[in-house]
Amino acid sequence: MEEAEAKGRKTNVGKFPFVVSGRAMAIGETSGFVKIVTDAEDDRVLGVHIVGPEASDLISEAALAIEMGAYAEDIALTIHPHPTLSEAVMEAAKHALGEAIHIGNTKRSH
Repeated sequence: MEEAEAKGRKTNVGKFPFVVSGRAMAIGETSGFVKIVTDAEDDRVLGVHIVGPEASDLISEAALAIEMGAYAEDIALTIHPHPTLSEAVMEAAKHALGEAIHIGNTKRSH
């Protein structure tokens, strides 16, 4: 986020904590979150932070999104099975768009 803002870009941030993830609760690993940083003008994914259970498995989706120039909507509209930790990536993307299902819908601009 700081890097994008240093380049003069405004950003939105979507964040989904594992503490509200059904799968994270089921495996007893609720520490951490997924955070997605998007360009405020067009919602293109600029960066993703993943901290918590199975982060090394979730990074692939985030890396692909950045590499292909995906928009938050691309991630939000992709089917993510339930209950899985990967739902946190979808929920963070929806939060960045102001469309979160399981947490507040406030779009976070920076």
